[in-house]
Amino acid sequence: MEHRAEGDAPTLHLMSQQVRELDSDDGPASDIPFVDHEAVRQTVRFHRARRKARTEHRKRGRRAAVRFWLVFAALLVVSVVLSVTIWHEIQRLFGL
Repeated sequence: MEHRAEGDAPTLHLMSQQVRELDSDDGPASDIPFVDHEAVRQTVRFHRARRKARTEHRKRGRRAAVRFWLVFAALLVVSVVLSVTIWHEIQRLFGL
């Protein structure tokens, strides 16, 4: 340790050093990561299936909305026709 003059701030002389990985194989092959091609294919298939399911779900939702509005419109038309028919019958029966 160095002798320092009074009033000087302490200094740190040691620098941190990189930690070296302990690897039994120091050749260039240790730098190349292992890739499991089957796992990659499986992941791609999984995400493709999810994407397809999501689009199918949206299509089903749109079709259901169209069916709802078509049935609603048909019921509205039927109720208007029925109301007009009943009104005409009431006018004919009671002479209004």
